[in-house]
Amino acid sequence: MGQHLTFEQRAKLAVLHANGLTQAAIAALIGSNQSVVSRELRRNGNSLGYRCEQAQEKAVVRRRAASLMPRKLDDGLIAIIEDRLLGEEWSPQQISCWLAKTQQSSVSHERIYQLIWADKHAGGTLFRQLRRGGKKYNKRAGKLAGRGVIPGRIDIDQRPAIVEQRSRIGDWEVDTIVGAAHKGAILSIVERRSRYTLLHKLDDTTAARTSRAMIAKLRSHRARVHTITADNGKEFAGHQRVARHLGAGFYFAKPYHAWERGLNENTNGLVRQYFPKGTSFARITHAAVARVQSKLNSRPRKVLGYKSPNEVFFAP
Repeated sequence: MGQHLTFEQRAKLAVLHANGLTQAAIAALIGSNQSVVSRELRRNGNSLGYRCEQAQEKAVVRRRAASLMPRKLDDGLIAIIEDRLLGEEWSPQQISCWLAKTQQSSVSHERIYQLIWADKHAGGTLFRQLRRGGKKYNKRAGKLAGRGVIPGRIDIDQRPAIVEQRSRIGDWEVDTIVGAAHKGAILSIVERRSRYTLLHKLDDTTAARTSRAMIAKLRSHRARVHTITADNGKEFAGHQRVARHLGAGFYFAKPYHAWERGLNENTNGLVRQYFPKGTSFARITHAAVARVQSKLNSRPRKVLGYKSPNEVFFAP
């Protein structure tokens, strides 16, 4: 998987590809394998096609950048990460967890992001696989950074360590998905271990309305609400009321650290499959949102051993 092509192989590849040969045929003729050819065309081609000189230059720069990464990110591991990004369309968080679970290596998602940015600077396209379209998270400094200072805010650093382990049911992440022209939103609440998701249409995102909706959605699961983690949006300024009603700890991720709520970000992406960006939430109904919630909770998930969130959340 970590095979490097020579300039001669790239030159042959360019000619054969321009003549319309299949990737399998190209691989046989240049003495490589089809996955290497496929990855080479994805990474080093562009809208003008595939040019061997440009591809060779990108490869040299990329290898130089990769050599500056920690030694555990060798060519083989980088190739595995790229295959998960390009072939499986996994996020850096998912890849990091999968590598640790399969005991292949321990690579943090931050390190994978660094690899992606290095690849981008070298002219690669791995960044296009990111769900945020390759936009870097803003790392503005300062304790008071964020979309408004929230009274009584408790930082994620004070959240119990057990939450990170995903070893129990009852730790939730919450966010809002905003509709076109900022008219209406969907409240998105997801349980960290089971991926069980609760969705609710909001006519507006005032703190009062958002708090009422959170309490209403989680009240029936009150015994299974230990912690809630949100971003720093002003819609969560009523967090103390929510915590009091549900008897839970309410914590906030650091400003512009969306990866600290990676599951929430991923879940929002799944919801966007049904309500793409540009959708007017003024037109969608509560019933439509409820149907999406049902679909997400009933589908088998690979990360759950192909059980559904419903099965895991409601298991005795």
